[in-house]
Amino acid sequence: MLELLTGSGLAVAAGLNAYIPLLALGLLSRFTDLVQLPGGWTWLEHPASLIILAILLAIEVVADKIPAVDSVNDAIQTVIRPAAGGMVFAAGSGSQTIAIEDPATIFQTGAWVPIALGVFLALTTHTAKAIGRPIVNVSTAGAGGPVVSTAEDVSSAALVGVSVFLPLLVALVLVVLIVGVIWLVLKWREHGRRPTSSSIY
Repeated sequence: MLELLTGSGLAVAAGLNAYIPLLALGLLSRFTDLVQLPGGWTWLEHPASLIILAILLAIEVVADKIPAVDSVNDAIQTVIRPAAGGMVFAAGSGSQTIAIEDPATIFQTGAWVPIALGVFLALTTHTAKAIGRPIVNVSTAGAGGPVVSTAEDVSSAALVGVSVFLPLLVALVLVVLIVGVIWLVLKWREHGRRPTSSSIY
């Protein structure tokens, strides 16, 4: 159960920022004993991987805080974030029944199910983020985008910490995510129905 919560929390974090949980897992595995990556995922802790992830993270952090560019970035990340969610779910889980030792055996062993769950959670979070950002940008004339983006980055990093150290709290995060997605969808639909032109008298 704890393994599922840990994987779920990491996947949700990837939905906010694909590179924070990947980089965190690599750093924790390389420099601490808190995370021991399964054999097929040790490439995450390789120095070259860490450098590449750090560069991609820097680009993501900057791009996501520029109005209009953030929407383009979200479109690009529609594939990257869910993929990262599946990866961190597989790499971050400590259970032998969930952890994927060799990524090449995912579809042969049926272990794709938890990977699919990670992809789904990350995609759900990403979708909520992509829906909410234009609403924030329009309602604040672009000023709120960088603030929300910073909050998302901090939330992603905090969620990684919670997933590793206090996985039981991830259950609460999942409830908040569900409620938040429902609220955003309703807000988005309401925003779409709003008249775009004034009445003529």
